[in-house]
Amino acid sequence: MESWFLRDALFRISDTELRDKQKEVYAGDRYEWLWYGYPDSSVEKGKVLEANGVDRIKFSFTGGAEVTVQLEEQSAGTLVTLTQEGIPTDDHGKINYNTGCQVGWTFYLTNLKSILEGGIDLRNKDAEVKDMVNS
Repeated sequence: MESWFLRDALFRISDTELRDKQKEVYAGDRYEWLWYGYPDSSVEKGKVLEANGVDRIKFSFTGGAEVTVQLEEQSAGTLVTLTQEGIPTDDHGKINYNTGCQVGWTFYLTNLKSILEGGIDLRNKDAEVKDMVNS
């Protein structure tokens, strides 16, 4: 996840034990995520709800939403389906979560494609440039 999405991704087995970054995550793991362009105080915390280690992961996400990422092998490659459900429907949720996450997920999935197909990371990693879509 750090190669295309996050600056730092920590997964906790318990309050005191971190999961090795080279190991797969499991349902019940808690996470702490940081992005480029945002301070360490801007941490996303949540829980892995499902993970089969192969082609599906589901996790809690900002605003009480749940995100599912499903991979499916196709003849031309791998289809990645990302679904975010439970986004708050009040005005704040519509603007900050619905629109913000739509823009964010579009960028990060594009970045994943860029890295896998050409090795180019599109993220802004300049700490002086903040609050960018590609941070």
